[in-house]
Amino acid sequence: MKKPVLVIKFGSASVTSKGEIDERIILEIARQVASLQATYNIVLVSSGAVAAGKKFIPKYKGTLQERKAAAAVGNPLLVRTYGTYFKPFKIALAQSLCERHHFANRDQFLQLKSTYETLWRNNIIPIANENDVVSNKELKFSDNDELATLIAAGFGAERLLLCTSVPGVLDADGAVIPEIKVIDKSTLSLAHKEKSAVGLGGMTSKLNFARLATQMGIKVVIFSMHIDDAILKAVQDKTGTICLPVQKKVSSKHKWLASGSLIKGLVQVDNGAMEALKRRKSLLAVGVNKVIEGFETGEVFHIADEFGIIQAVAKSKVDSTVLIAHKKTKNVELAHADDIVLL
Repeated sequence: MKKPVLVIKFGSASVTSKGEIDERIILEIARQVASLQATYNIVLVSSGAVAAGKKFIPKYKGTLQERKAAAAVGNPLLVRTYGTYFKPFKIALAQSLCERHHFANRDQFLQLKSTYETLWRNNIIPIANENDVVSNKELKFSDNDELATLIAAGFGAERLLLCTSVPGVLDADGAVIPEIKVIDKSTLSLAHKEKSAVGLGGMTSKLNFARLATQMGIKVVIFSMHIDDAILKAVQDKTGTICLPVQKKVSSKHKWLASGSLIKGLVQVDNGAMEALKRRKSLLAVGVNKVIEGFETGEVFHIADEFGIIQAVAKSKVDSTVLIAHKKTKNVELAHADDIVLL
């Protein structure tokens, strides 16, 4: 596609107020996004379905089944509202209800990608949300920050905008940090642990997925709609917190491997193995200190360094039981260099 891809995620607290869809915000989203459509292929990732639908569930307590029921009610309300406010701008919308396996299975992901490209060619903007009604509890997205990041990484987006209830990442004094070059432990420590009353995520979630996106070469802006022309300013790096992308080339296969695949296992490697990985070498069994979570042949696993910090993902050539049995055998390859992505 000739136009760069722009993914914009709106949290529940951004698009709802007192359990109702905030139509003033939806109007602003429509107005600003309409002015960007000529420049970008746009994906909107919008929460708010559960928040909009839970008022229809008497004595709502937030159980998994109640959330599914609320989403079933709220999703059509949410999309209908978006459609109402985009219509004056002559922009059609498409609902895209996603499940985790759509990204974990590369063939299914490529089908999703082809569908989005067809929508864009016809000037239609997809609105993505998790398919809460049927999503398997064990394979759910952690929240829509993850869904937005997987779409951004999978489509090679130029930038990812994460709209939240606060104006950006705040420092210890409550001031917005305008720019973050590296998302490390000190950065993550700035995130408050609490979540909004209507959403699943929080700043910790946003920073963790922003870290993944920036490693894939995507610029991330964390911002709030509570200023004039917020989306337009976020695209211009004039509001919120800008998380700078890492300048490195990542193939589409590696982007999918690092972001879309389901992580099944975890190993901890020694310093020598870690240094070899940084030189684009394969991972050998002798370099593994410990298997923390087991996995089967062909499954994807995390690689942690001696300090327990996850540094890479890889697709396994052997299962973890074979690895353990051949841990001291030379030249037993756990993962080939072409199937390892440094984070």
